[in-house]
Amino acid sequence: MQKSSSRRKLKNLRSAKSTGQKQKGWRRWLSSLFPNKPAPTTLLRRELLQRKEPEQSTSTLLASKARDELPSTKHRVFIIWSLLIAAGIGLGINLYHLQIVSGPKLTQKARNQQMVNLRPFMPRRPVVDRNSNVLAIDRPVYTLYAHPKLFEKSAEQIAQQLASILDQDQIDIEKKFQGKRSGITLATGIPEENADRIASLHLNGLELIQKYSRFYPEQDLVAEVVGYVNIDRRGQAGVEYSQEKMLERSVQMVRLSRAGNGSLMPDHAPDGFLHFDDLQLQLTIDSRLQRVARSALKQQMEKFHAKRGTVIVMDAWDGSLLAMVTQPTYNPNEYSKADISLFKNWTVADLYEPGSTFKPLNVAIALETGAIEPNNVFKDPGFIRVTDRIIKNAENKRYGRLNIAQIIQYSSNVGMVQIMQKIQPSVYYGWLQKLGLGQSVYTDLPFAVSSQLKSQEEFVSVPIEPATTSFGQGFSLTPLQLMQMQAALANGGKLVMPHVVRGLVDSKGQMHYSPNLSVPTQIFSPATSQKVVEMMETVVDDGTGKASQIAGYRIAGKTGTAQKARGSGGGYITDAYITSFLGILPVESPRYVVLALVDEPKGKNAFGGTVAAPIAKSVMEALITIEQIPPSKPMSQASEH
Repeated sequence: MQKSSSRRKLKNLRSAKSTGQKQKGWRRWLSSLFPNKPAPTTLLRRELLQRKEPEQSTSTLLASKARDELPSTKHRVFIIWSLLIAAGIGLGINLYHLQIVSGPKLTQKARNQQMVNLRPFMPRRPVVDRNSNVLAIDRPVYTLYAHPKLFEKSAEQIAQQLASILDQDQIDIEKKFQGKRSGITLATGIPEENADRIASLHLNGLELIQKYSRFYPEQDLVAEVVGYVNIDRRGQAGVEYSQEKMLERSVQMVRLSRAGNGSLMPDHAPDGFLHFDDLQLQLTIDSRLQRVARSALKQQMEKFHAKRGTVIVMDAWDGSLLAMVTQPTYNPNEYSKADISLFKNWTVADLYEPGSTFKPLNVAIALETGAIEPNNVFKDPGFIRVTDRIIKNAENKRYGRLNIAQIIQYSSNVGMVQIMQKIQPSVYYGWLQKLGLGQSVYTDLPFAVSSQLKSQEEFVSVPIEPATTSFGQGFSLTPLQLMQMQAALANGGKLVMPHVVRGLVDSKGQMHYSPNLSVPTQIFSPATSQKVVEMMETVVDDGTGKASQIAGYRIAGKTGTAQKARGSGGGYITDAYITSFLGILPVESPRYVVLALVDEPKGKNAFGGTVAAPIAKSVMEALITIEQIPPSKPMSQASEH
C-alpha cells in the first residue's frame, strides 16, 4: 500500500513538473512574439483580480489574446509589403528616367567614352619651282632610341656597328650606353635609307620611331623665298609662312572606336580617309637662274668684302619673279643654327635710298607731264644752288651741255635737279604717290614694309626736298618696290604685282588653282616708257654700265652708288655706300628686269658700274639662254660696235 501510494505521489510530481515546464515554454514563445509587452499570463492574472471574474484556464486566455494580436501582425506585413512595392515603383521610375528620359544623353556619353576624335596626319604639300624641281617636301625621318638592358650583344659591338651609319664616334656612343638602362636617344632626324640600314642589323635593344620632317633638297638655294617651318610644322618665313593655307592639306576629324584594351578600331573610319591629293605649290622661281645669281653675287661680295647683297629678276609683263637671291643666307634644314636676322628677306623688309637708279623714273614723270621734251638740253656747271644748299655731281664732275639721254648716261645730279624744277612740287609729289611711295608693295612674300616719303606739306614748302628726290635721296623704299617701279618702264607703263606663287598644280602639271593678282595700274604711256628705256641703253653702250654689255643684245641699264643713310638722327654714314645696277632687256621689246645690289662694298673702285653691273651681266647671260631670247642684232654688227 505504501509503495503504491509512493508511486502515485512520484507520478503526480512528474506530471506537475511537466506541466510547469510546458507553461514556461509558452511564456518564452509569447515573449518572443511580444518582446516589449508584459507576459500575457501576467496580464490575465491582473484582469482576473481586478474584475474578480472566475478563473479561466491559462491556455484559453492565451488563445484569446493571440487572436487579439492578429490585426497588429497583419498591419506589420502590410507596411513591409508597402515598402517593397514603393521601392519597386521607385526603381521603375529610376529605370524609366535612365532609359527613356536620359537615355540618349547617356548613350552619347558612353559612345564618347568608347569613341575618339582624331585628326589624321597629312603631309604638307610640296613646294616646287617653275620646272617642277622640288624645293620643299615632307619626308619620313626617324629617331633612334637604345635600351641597353635588352642588348644581346656587348655595348662595344653595337656601338661599332652604329658608328658609321650615324656618323658618330664609337666611344661617344658607348658613353651614351652607360648613362642609363633604357630610353637613350642616340640620334634624331635619321633619313629613311639610314634607318633601313639600322633595321637590317637586327639588333635587340634598338628602337626606331618614325615621324615626318620638312626637307629642303636645295638647302640654301631658295631659302629667302621658300622660308622654313618650325618644330610644330608652322611656317615661319617665306612662302612657308605666307602660303600656309595653300600648303596645308584640308583634313576632317575622324571618329574611331576603342577596343576594351584601348586600341583603336577602324570599323567606324570613313573610306579613303588616309588618301590625300597630289597637289603641290608651284613657284615662278627658276632654280637654274637662282643658282647663277647666287654664285655671281657671292663672287663679287667676296671680292669687295661687302656686308650683304641681293639679286632680283622679274618678268615685267606679269610681275613674276624668276630669281630672288639674298646673301648671306641660311640652310632651312638647319634653321636653328642660323642667325635669326637672316630669316627676314630684306628685299621686302628693309628700306634704303635708291640713289641714281631712281633717275629714269623721274625722267619718265617729267616727260609724261610735258615738263620736258626728249631733245631738251640743260647746262651742267657741276653744281646748283637750292636755297642755302649746294648740290654737286659725283666726284665734282661738270658736264656742260647735256640732253636728257646724256643726263641719264652720265648720271648728272645737277641736270636732274633742273629737270624736276620744271614741275610744280605738288604735282611732282602726286606722281610719287602714284608710283606707290609711302606705301608697301603688294606681294605674296611676307613682312613687306611701307616705303617712306616726306609729308606733302614738307615736300612742297621746303625746296630742297624735291631737289634731293630728283636724284634718289630723301626718301626710302625696298629693293622689290624699286623693281616694281622700274618694271613699269619695261612693260609699257604698268605697275604690276611682284609675286613668286604660280599656283597649285598636280603631278601631271595641270593647274588647279591660281592666285588672283592685283589689276595692273597704268602709270606711264607706252611711248614714254619706251623712250626712257632707249635713253637708258646709252648707259650700257657708252656710260657707267659698260660692264653689263652682252654681244648681240641691246640692254638698257642704270648704275647707282648711293650714300647710305643713318638709321636715326639724319645724315649719311661716311664711306658707306649701296652700289647697284638695274638692267632691262631686250631694248627693242622690253620684258625682263634685273636688279643687282651690293651693300657696303669696300675698296677705292667700289661703284655700281664695277661691283653690281658684272653681277647683272652674268645673270642676264643665263637668262638669255634659259628664256632663249634671240639676239637684237647680228653678232658681226655687235662686235663692230
